Amino acid sequence: MALVCLLVIWPFVNLLAYRILPVPITPLMILRLIEGEGLTKDWVPMKAISPNLRKAVIASEDGRFCEHAGFDLKELERAWATYQKGGRLRGASTISMQTAKNLLWWDGRNLIRKGLEAYSTALMELVWPKDRILEVYLNIIEWAPGIYGAEAAARHHFGIPAADLSPRQAALLAVILPNPRKWSASKPGPYVSRRAGTIQARMGSVQLEADGRCPPRRQAGQ
Repeated sequence: MALVCLLVIWPFVNLLAYRILPVPITPLMILRLIEGEGLTKDWVPMKAISPNLRKAVIASEDGRFCEHAGFDLKELERAWATYQKGGRLRGASTISMQTAKNLLWWDGRNLIRKGLEAYSTALMELVWPKDRILEVYLNIIEWAPGIYGAEAAARHHFGIPAADLSPRQAALLAVILPNPRKWSASKPGPYVSRRAGTIQARMGSVQLEADGRCPPRRQAGQ
């Protein structure tokens, strides 16, 4: 019972705190440190991250990020339909889900961890605005071994601050997110290079406000 209470309270307390405060470290960062890797990260506010990267990440990872409430039901339906037809069961993880997982939990696919991720994702969407979710995501995600966050990634891969990323550089960074320990934005192979071109083309369809924030969330059915 005590463990259940802890697992319920832990996300709530952390989400309240990190709604305002920068995130100092995550479970993944701690694990990598234990494994002997370094830790390079520089927290920056959203205004110091190029709108190009914001658009590229949304285009690559979660096209309906500004519209859904944490879970992309359309992608879940598509994934399930593909599986029923004999295809591979693919993930339908949103930026909100990835942020909750990276901020609070460990890697894994067991039902307990997935349940905790779903609970904390729903809670995050209730207590954080969309722009805070994206800001935290861009500041804690892994972009190379020991490299975390947009600022460290931009300097590591291109030698520039995150604010100065071009559309092409932003697309390259977005493409490597699924496998940043294998793929490189600064030395892209054929797949990464082609995929970046696709993402760059999609970036134009990502609708953000003039200041780079999500527009007001659409109501269901719109």
